[in-house]
Amino acid sequence: MSSRPTTLTDPLYDYLLSVSLREPNVLTRLRQETANMPQHNMQISPDQGQFMGLLVELLGAEKCLEVGTFTGYSALSVALHLPENGRLVACDISEEFTNRAKPYWREAGVDGKIDLRIGPALDTLDALIEAGEKATFDFAFIDADKVNYLNYFQRALDLIRPGGLIAIDNVLWAGAVIDPARNDDDSEAIRAFNTALSRDSRVSISMLPIGDGLTLARKR
Repeated sequence: MSSRPTTLTDPLYDYLLSVSLREPNVLTRLRQETANMPQHNMQISPDQGQFMGLLVELLGAEKCLEVGTFTGYSALSVALHLPENGRLVACDISEEFTNRAKPYWREAGVDGKIDLRIGPALDTLDALIEAGEKATFDFAFIDADKVNYLNYFQRALDLIRPGGLIAIDNVLWAGAVIDPARNDDDSEAIRAFNTALSRDSRVSISMLPIGDGLTLARKR
């Protein structure tokens, strides 16, 4: 028993991956390609991707939403666990980054499940709401610009069905959330989001020390 999470040293994290990670080769190669990019720190960890896939299975999700796709690792992690008729609406502003994802999506046979929307995510989310898709999504993942986290969350909450789940990444922000010297826009936005969500009675929440911090919010 332990009263707090075990500190993950590099050797212990390597052990965790060695006995628990079931990463398909196509995901491994996409992750490795992304690791060579200057922006590689925007990539989620493989254990987080596998955890999200498990959440999708547990929910029996058929319709999912992603805000922030980058090179497509998280989208692929989710899509691999969707049924044949499953759909993932993936929002991103970068064709450059998402173009790296497409060959891997095709190779994995899930490109038909992923509806990539290029453009400001708020516009895409508002369009989904206006199209009558409120309360029709099972799962959402938010991992985009931090200053809009509250805006993304509100839209996602409208789009998620009761009992559906929203996962929000980077909620620990590499420890900056408790550093009084960090007053940049992103750090302030994450703090404001975490505080607002802690008081939001519309959802049940749990903040997990996985990756850079992942909060799960279940719509009541």
